[in-house]
This record gives sequence, C-alpha cells and structure tokens, in this order.
Amino acid sequence: MTIRLYDTGARQIRDFTPLTPGCVSIYLCGATVQAAPHIGHIRSGLNFDIMRRWFEYRGYDVTFIRNVTDIDDKIIAKSAAQGRPWWAIGYENERAFNAGYDVLGCLPPTYEPRATGHITEMIEMMRGLIERGHAYEADGNVYFDVRSFPGYLELSNQDLDDLRQPSGEGETGKRDQRDFAMWKAAKPGEPSWETPWGRGRPGWHLECSAMAHKYLGTVFDIHGGGIDLIFPHHENEIAQAKAYGDEFAKYWVHNAWVTMSGEKMSKSLGNSVLVSEMVKHWRPIVLRYYLGTPHYRSMIEYSEEALREAESAFARIEGFVQRVTEKAGKAVAAAHEVPPAFAEAMDDDLGVPQALAIVHTTVRQGNSALAADDKEAAVARLAEVRAMLGVLGLDPLDPHWAGEADRGETGSIKSVHGVVDTLVRLVLEQREAARGRKDWASADAIRDQLQQTGLVIEDGPSGPRWTLGPL
Repeated sequence: MTIRLYDTGARQIRDFTPLTPGCVSIYLCGATVQAAPHIGHIRSGLNFDIMRRWFEYRGYDVTFIRNVTDIDDKIIAKSAAQGRPWWAIGYENERAFNAGYDVLGCLPPTYEPRATGHITEMIEMMRGLIERGHAYEADGNVYFDVRSFPGYLELSNQDLDDLRQPSGEGETGKRDQRDFAMWKAAKPGEPSWETPWGRGRPGWHLECSAMAHKYLGTVFDIHGGGIDLIFPHHENEIAQAKAYGDEFAKYWVHNAWVTMSGEKMSKSLGNSVLVSEMVKHWRPIVLRYYLGTPHYRSMIEYSEEALREAESAFARIEGFVQRVTEKAGKAVAAAHEVPPAFAEAMDDDLGVPQALAIVHTTVRQGNSALAADDKEAAVARLAEVRAMLGVLGLDPLDPHWAGEADRGETGSIKSVHGVVDTLVRLVLEQREAARGRKDWASADAIRDQLQQTGLVIEDGPSGPRWTLGPL
C-alpha cells in the first residue's frame, strides 16, 4: 500500500513517504477571518478533511494544523469602516468559519492556532533571519531580502528578474521592491505589538512559518492550501522558514477553486455564496457531496443545476442505505475494509471521482440484490458502502448526519429537501387514509401523481417512503 500525492513543488505525483513511520503531519493554511465563509473558502478545509480521513483509514496517526489569520489589512479596514474592534470582527468570522466546517462534517483540527497568539515566535524568527543576513529593518518595518535566498520562487516556477511587486502602503525603506514585509510598522489607530524594532503588527506570510515551526517542528510532511496561495504566500513561507534553518514541508498539496462564470469565487468579485445561506436551501450532506466529490485539483463551476444533480446522485445512495436498513431491521455496521478498487483510487492522489464510481456501482449491486430478495447480499453491499462513505465523510447513518434535521440556523437544515419531505409526507398521509378506507382508486391516484413528479413511492414494513427517481 502506497499513497501517492501530486506535489506542487515537484510538479508531479510522488509516492508519499512519511518522515515518521505511521505518522502524518499536515499544516493547512486556514481562514483569514475578515468575513464569513463562502463555499469556495470551505472547499479547501473539506478537501483536506478527506485527505486526513484517508490517512487515518490507512492506519496513520495524523496531526492536523489549520491556522487562523486574525489580523490583516482587510480586518483593520473593516474595523475602521464599521467602528468595531478588529478582534470582534475576527472572532465573529472565526466562529462562522468553524460553524461552516462543522455543518459540512469536517473533523476538528488537532490544533487551530491564531496569528496574534504567536507574536513571540514571529519575533524570534525575525531576529534569527536578521542575524543570518536574510532580513533587515527599515523605518520600523522588517523585510525579507529575497535575493539572499537562492531558492526563492522555485515552488511557483517563476524567474526573480521577471517579478515585479509594487511597494505596499507604508512599506518604506525597501532595498528591493520585490522584498516582502514580515512585520509592518505601527500606524495611528491600528493594533500593534512591541518588538525590538518598534511597535507594529505581523505581515501575512510570517505567521505560518512561525506557527508551523512551533507545532510541527523544523520539518513536517504536508503543507496545503488553495492554488491562489502558491504565490506569494507559500513562496514567502518557504523563504522565511528555510532561511531560518528549517527544512519545512516535504510535500506541497494545493486544491483548486470554486468558480462562478469562470472566475474564482471571491467577495471582491461579488460572486460569493455564503455557507450560512447555502445550508438554508440545501442539505449540508448534499453540499459536502457537491464540494467534496470532484477531484481536489479540479475546478468546480458553481451552478444550481450542478447542485441539483449532486442532490439526486446522493439521494440514490441514501435511498439504498435506508431500504437495506429497513429490510435488515437494524443499522448495518460498516465493513472493516473498503473494496480494493476504492482503495486503489484513493491511494492514487485522492482520486475521489473514481472512488465514488465504486460507491455507485456497489449501490447498484445492492439494489439488484434487494430486487432479487437477497437480503444477505444487500446487507454485505451496504456494509461496503458505509465503509466507503465513512472515508468521504458522507455516511448518512453517522451520528453527525443522523441529527441533521434537528439543527438550527447556520448549522440548520431548513432545506429544499426538508420542505419537500414535509409536503410529500402530508400527501402520503392522505394516501394512507384512503387505503384505510379501502378507497384503492384514490390511493393509487395519489401514488401515480407523485410518481409523475419524479418521485418513487415504496411501501415498507414501517410505512410508505419516497425517493427521487433515476435521472
């Protein structure tokens, strides 16, 4: 068994060899909490949640760090515009991100450090970089000297001579406009911390190098994030950490965007779809299916049609799970092992689309067994399906999803599915009343009318139930 991952730095798929046998260390660039999350933000956390689950299934002990950037230019600008403390804005949106991760079934990280909680570590790293000749202070700012680090831009495969970076506001005293700020001198009215070079606040890039060093040491297995972070953020992290003396990450893994009309989903473009709003209209488990089942390196073009297709596809899986559970008279435990073809797909750079095809194939086999009244075979297929869905975080019988209908507001599920379920059940009650009166004509007419809408009505020992018919 060998897991293989696409390494952005190597620009190829590589066999994964952990630094410590049986253990995996992962650092994921998490939220910048200047606003509530849209589904593009959450996709990254969801993709790495699936990676983590797969490593754990394969028997690894996973240490998963996902940081929070709770101070940056946008947070400060919003603080000034709204007349609210910067920390109040950051904390409010941090909670919104965590609610988004939770409602979509992401496991909590091992540690979730905040940037402002690690100023001491940043100061220590800057001091070391200045001593080694890789950084310098100017007008209270501390800059990294990019020409002092020969490996700069190797991750993004750029040429330094072609790189042009305009000076940021207040970033005075640069020796080279391409040098980047690790620490920004204090401005009136802005939050600041004391350092040997005067009061100021962190630059964006320094925090991750310092926090990865603190929680994972001088070298760790995997560094992750969205493809938009390759440059400048991850390039600058590498420069700081390696110039400081760390070996840093052995593998770089990046997920693609969620797009709308071909553009990256972002608040600046006004095309974002907030998680808190999406879960009012779509079941969270369906949203997870939609965001988590494409390959992590593939773009997702957002559309309601695509979401409806995801809803229908998941309904077929869920319907099978429910039918076998009813027939078995109890919950069927997940198998100890997933089918070999599923494992092979997941081992190959987390090939979720190929793995999901095995799920659907197994569901079809299980449905055939049900049609043939082969309860033993149906139960065996369900055990396999639950094992595979568990790896993907999509098992509808998992306790996280079992209480889905009882959640409220951001974690709530007042979704289209829930509304339809309520309406259909009212109609089914009328059908049951007609059957109780032995008015078979009316009962059959109700069933036929429901089926004309695309619903399949099945009568079971616990009463009638409905599912979406095949597309």
